[in-house]
Amino acid sequence: MTAVDATLPAQLTRVHMVGIGGAGMSGLARILLARGGQVSGSDARDSRGVLALRTRGAQVRVGHAPDALDLLDGGPTVVVTTRAAVPDDNPELVEARRRGIPIVYRPEVLALLMEGHRTVLISGTHGKTSTTSMSVVALQHCGADPSFAIGGELNESGTNAHHGSGESFVAEADESDGSLLLYTPDIVVITNIEADHLDFFGSEEAYVKVFDDFVDLIRPGGTLVLCLDDPGAAALGERHRDALADRGVAVLGYGSDQRIEVSGVPVVAQLLEDRPHGAGSSATVLLSAPLVPEDRTRPLEVRLPGRHMALNALGALIACTRVGHDVDTVAEGIESFGGVHRRFELRGRVSDVDVYDDYAHHPTEVRAVLQAARGVVAAGSGRVIAVFQPHLYSRTAEFATEFAAALDLADDVIVADVYGAREQPQPGVTGRLIADAVTAPVAFVPDASAIAEAVAARARRGDLVLTIGAGDITMQAPAILASLETLGDR
Repeated sequence: MTAVDATLPAQLTRVHMVGIGGAGMSGLARILLARGGQVSGSDARDSRGVLALRTRGAQVRVGHAPDALDLLDGGPTVVVTTRAAVPDDNPELVEARRRGIPIVYRPEVLALLMEGHRTVLISGTHGKTSTTSMSVVALQHCGADPSFAIGGELNESGTNAHHGSGESFVAEADESDGSLLLYTPDIVVITNIEADHLDFFGSEEAYVKVFDDFVDLIRPGGTLVLCLDDPGAAALGERHRDALADRGVAVLGYGSDQRIEVSGVPVVAQLLEDRPHGAGSSATVLLSAPLVPEDRTRPLEVRLPGRHMALNALGALIACTRVGHDVDTVAEGIESFGGVHRRFELRGRVSDVDVYDDYAHHPTEVRAVLQAARGVVAAGSGRVIAVFQPHLYSRTAEFATEFAAALDLADDVIVADVYGAREQPQPGVTGRLIADAVTAPVAFVPDASAIAEAVAARARRGDLVLTIGAGDITMQAPAILASLETLGDR
């Protein structure tokens, strides 16, 4: 293992972070503190993440005000923000501009922190957090100590970021605002490419192009890993394999269906079989060169349900093997992976009803997680009750029909109102757009306080309830569990 110089760049010695409690920002703060930086920040509310940062030495204020920039002696050398969550008229950003303090975005800081490391970056429309998390746990199982930045908390360690002593840095490369083009990766995994974030990109063509530009940044001698089950990722491989080969970049594929035979990208990990097993699956994988000297099969247990999770495991398997670790040891690490907060996370069981929570917020993700839920209940007589909160008005308007089709995989559906996040309401765009297009039994419940009661009215013993969405729907789990206490003999 090669040690990495952990000296912080001068501009990152005193950092103020606006929205420090967010998943991405809090992770950066952890790494900065671990590398000896001084960190202050603000957030709209207290949270477990904010408390954890305070215990590590960060100065954090709840609420936003100009004098938050004075929490550190001498003031910050830089102010960090995010494009999506923090408006330009935030009082701390206004004050930073008045004082002449540089303002940078979170991905710029992450790029600086990754300098000098061997970078493993996971990108794609869906599956980034799970695949990144599997990779981290697998590398740790191999005895490595990678730095990492993840969009969710690992169940094993309860953290979303770490400053490691090893040479590798594993992170998600977020495409939502094009910021992944700030990175110069060594190993890239693309899980899939499907139109999203059109409020930023404006067209599907512009969205796809950001991935084209990203793979052109892979360093010579690096590796591009593609899920060939996905038409968008397979097409990316076809477009770039020759040019990347000319630069010494290996293009390797994984997948399960017939597309892998016609993509032109060599398949090094093929999912031959995937059998649901409890809340996970038992897979059989065919491994090929260069992962192994000659073709061979091996079993692979995945502790999260759904074919998409088995495919994510293959992406992580290839990436970690290309880092330089034995493929079987990597596979053992993946088998030990216990999941990520808000990725098919079991929140509790009451009256023989399991309540899970998932971050899915795109139609493809909703379909995948509901297919996984159907696999979990398949052995019994239980039903799947989906409680879905649309995320963003623009996404709701764009994909209402697709969301409804995905939700039809459930036996009963509750649709909450839209979680607007950074967007202002749009006339006529509510959760009812989706609910009206669902053909399964459905209720539109715009009042969040009535959701738990609506679940209790529908549930019966043996059911699986799944709260779905990227907003605050996750906060419904305790109320739903409490409501199920009165289920009785249904």
